[in-house]
Order: sequence, then C-alpha cells, then structure tokens
Amino acid sequence: MKRFNTIAVCIPSKHYMVDLSERVEEIKKLVDDGKYFTINRARQYGKTTTLNALQQYLSKAYEVVSLSFEGISQAGFKDERSFVRAFCRKLKRELRNGLSVPEDIENQLNEILARTENRAELDELSDLFEEWCSESERKVVLLIDEVDTAANNQVFLDFLACLRDSYINRETKSAPAFQSVILAGVTDVKHLKAKIRPEDAHKVNSPWNIAADFDIEMSLSVVGIKGMLDEYEADHHTGMDTAGIAATIRGYTNGYPYLVSRICQIIDEKLIPVKFDSPHEAWTDYGVDEAVKRLLSETAVKRLLSETGNTLFDSLTGKLFNYPELKQKLRNVLLHGETLAWLPYDHEQQQLYIYGFIRNNHNTVAISNRVFEMLLYAHFIGESDKI
Repeated sequence: MKRFNTIAVCIPSKHYMVDLSERVEEIKKLVDDGKYFTINRARQYGKTTTLNALQQYLSKAYEVVSLSFEGISQAGFKDERSFVRAFCRKLKRELRNGLSVPEDIENQLNEILARTENRAELDELSDLFEEWCSESERKVVLLIDEVDTAANNQVFLDFLACLRDSYINRETKSAPAFQSVILAGVTDVKHLKAKIRPEDAHKVNSPWNIAADFDIEMSLSVVGIKGMLDEYEADHHTGMDTAGIAATIRGYTNGYPYLVSRICQIIDEKLIPVKFDSPHEAWTDYGVDEAVKRLLSETAVKRLLSETGNTLFDSLTGKLFNYPELKQKLRNVLLHGETLAWLPYDHEQQQLYIYGFIRNNHNTVAISNRVFEMLLYAHFIGESDKI
C-alpha cells in the first residue's frame, strides 16, 4: 500500500504524489530547444522528485546523465584534479547503474581514475564531454542536483565556465556539446560571479549567463492535490470530498510540496485513532486544521526534548536569526500590520525569498503561506512574552 512521503525523493509506485507529467512535458520543451538552465527552488520543494521524473521521461528520447553533487566532499572541490576525479567517479557509478557510453569514453574515465600522479584538468573533462556527445547515438542531457554543495568553490565556477564555452562553441561552430544542461538547487547559479583572473579583484563575470529563464510553476495546484487525494481515496474509501480538502490544504500551504505532503501524512498516520475514530472523520476541513496544529507544535515539542525538529522550520527561524533587522520588519508586518516594500536587490529579502519563506505580493513583502505565517506569529509572540 502506498504512503505519503516527506523524506528525500517520492516514487510513484510507493508514494501518493501529485502527477508531474505536465510539468516534465513543459521542461522537456526547454530541453528540446537545447536550453541550458537552472531549477532553483526552496528546500523540500520537490526538485529532486521532479528531476527523477524528468530523467525517466527524457530517457525515451535522450541519453540522460543524472548526477548529484551531494556526495562530493569539500576535498572534491579543492582543485581541478580533485574535482575531475570526483566527477569521473560519479560517472562510473552511473555506468554501473545502466548509463550507456561509448567504449572509448569509458576507457578514458578509467584512465583518469587509474592515474597515480597529480594530473587531471577540466580541459580533459571538457574534451571528454565533446567526444562523448560526438560519438553518442543519441543526444546527451546532463542533470546535476544539489549544486549548492559546490556553489562557493572556485573550481565549480571554472566547471560552469567550461560548460558555457562548450555551449557557445555549439551555437557558433556547431561543435558537439550536451543537448541540455540542467542544474538544480536552492541557489540560482546563474547569478554566481567569478573573477576573470586571480589578480582582478573587482572584475567579475557570470560563468552561467547562458542559462535560459526557468518560469515553470513548481508549487502544487488544487487540481494536482485533488488528483493525489483521489488516488488515496480509491485505496481507502474514506468518503472525503477530495476537491474541498485539496482547496483547504492549498489554502494553508500555497502549494508548498513538503507542507502538502506532511499535512496529508499527519492525517493518515498520526490522527487516527488518536484524534479521530475513523478516516471519514479525519479527512475533513477540521482534520486538516488539526494536522496543521500538530505540524506547528511537533517542532516545539522536539526542541524541548533536545531532539531535531522540522528542518524546514528550523531553517526559517535560523535565517531570521541571521538577519535581525529584517526579522524585526517582518515582526512588524505580522504583529502590527505594517507594510514592507518588496526590494528585489535587497540581499536579506532575497535570501528569505530564495529559501521560500517570503513572496512578492503586489510589490510588498508577504509570508509565503499561512503555515509559515502561523509559525512566525507564534515565534514572535513567544519572544514578546520573554521580554
């Protein structure tokens, strides 16, 4: 029997989840057009699940190389040699998982990894990519998840510059290159800057300014949530009004994927029979209200017990701690009804926006959803009580 999932990637055969087919079809259009782009959304916003679905969908037409930088340690970004070898090890693992590459490309990977001397350069990796794309029977698409792991490392910026150079050569000289490169993470690497030369302290450029805009909606719609609940209802026969419950959940979460799944998970696994005697009683608007209360309280209880709380909520309160002036302004917005202008180039606002905690509401700052509003309201009230 399927379950609601809030950990790592969602698998359609194991978990109740929103149908992503329309989303991946839209993304495929960018791939078909040969675009290089980033999917940058807040934590636990369904990026990895989307990439997993996208990989399977694209595999029908392309050779898809799907990697994650999450498993590469800081040592892997120490210098070119370390990064190239770490990247090649990632590719070798994918070969064991079924990735198909021309024989001479596999031989080159083995040769790089077998070296004992301190020698391996990004140019070699770039040449390997070009040969691979030239020899492959199908066009090659590169997907890299968790690029935030590498975002502060110069060698990663140099790697982006190599991909950028290959893209430009593809466009201007018809040189072999990846059909598409997709980078996923919280940070939009399109705006990272690299020194042109080490001695140029103030001269910077973007190694990823070739990236196309990614405007595809990643939040979950009422229709999408309803489809997930329809599947659950077909298995459990609770008698719920799936359209009404979907609208209520969307009203609380604004479609934030983790919050949607967590509310459903709490109703399914935590409220029956503790709060409600039957699923029919639990899957109601009142049941959603109770699930939200539990979602907001479970972190506070775990903190009192010195246990790890909800990492998403911890991240929100942690970010506010890092920006005390912005925290005070948001406090005034929530507790005193003040208006805070949306400033697209304000670093502190953009940090909270990147992490999914605030949004632009007609050029004023608004909290992203009612769950976050309730969390922050309780947080600010609690701080006031301590004064």
